[in-house]
Amino acid sequence: MTSNTMTVSYGKFHVPVYRVYAPPLTGIASIPESQFTGRENILFALEIDVEVIGNNFLPAYTQGDNSNVVATDSMKNFILRQALIFSGATQEEFLAMLGRQFLQTYPQMERLLLTARELPFTAVPVPNAETFQPSNVLFSRSHSDFTFTTFEFTRASDLPIEHQCGRVGLELLKVTGSAFTRFLHDEYTTLPERVDRPLFIHLDVYWKYAQSADLLTPKRRRYVPAEQVRDVIQVVFHEFVSESIQHLVHEMALRLLTRFPQLAEVSFAAQNRTRDQIAVSETNPTIKVYSDPFPAYGTIKLTMRNSEKE
Repeated sequence: MTSNTMTVSYGKFHVPVYRVYAPPLTGIASIPESQFTGRENILFALEIDVEVIGNNFLPAYTQGDNSNVVATDSMKNFILRQALIFSGATQEEFLAMLGRQFLQTYPQMERLLLTARELPFTAVPVPNAETFQPSNVLFSRSHSDFTFTTFEFTRASDLPIEHQCGRVGLELLKVTGSAFTRFLHDEYTTLPERVDRPLFIHLDVYWKYAQSADLLTPKRRRYVPAEQVRDVIQVVFHEFVSESIQHLVHEMALRLLTRFPQLAEVSFAAQNRTRDQIAVSETNPTIKVYSDPFPAYGTIKLTMRNSEKE
């Protein structure tokens, strides 16, 4: 007779939350690479995943016994009602509140994995006297990069036992100041060396704190906003003359760990989306035309850890 072991989980994914007039994000330390020091949070929009992990729900799989099962529709409603009373100002604070409240409300839950993805909106510029200013009531949905957070909770701690923060979906094109030369050449090589190319990358960046309490401290002096991480990356890309994407993301990692010593590690997942050169002006070699390349793309990954935090 065989003995089988099982690991089970279930949950509700992609729950959209639109909270208006959340408390503003304040107390953010300024850095040289970014103008971001906070936000009003007039519209606090995000998408939530909740996954419940544990053997308390195993009878639902093996015997059809749902007596311990919290319906995923109830999870959705719970998330939305908690958003109404939320008194924080960040994704991390919202997930921390959700994790604690889920475990307090449902003793059947042993372990939770919670994920938040920002639904980005930008305030529409509207005229005011002789200038324009951001509207305080009208927002435009943006489909660009967004903030990402994932927490894992157990009953053993009020703080998440695991966490990862991120800025996902950056698409950055630098028209000059990037190279790719002196790479391995063999009979399969058709790519020409380029001492100056327009480098187009898709980029996701993730980070972890050395102390998870720094994500949630009320004073927020050690909190690392995703907007500042994005701005540091963009400034490095602007300033740095790279020999490859590997060279570039390494420089980005160094800058981030220097700028934010409270982080334990940063990770990058980059895609090379550089366009193919089609034509060059005969009178001005800086004028060029590019087009979309073959759909396959190169992928570059890097994780750098803060040696002082190990």
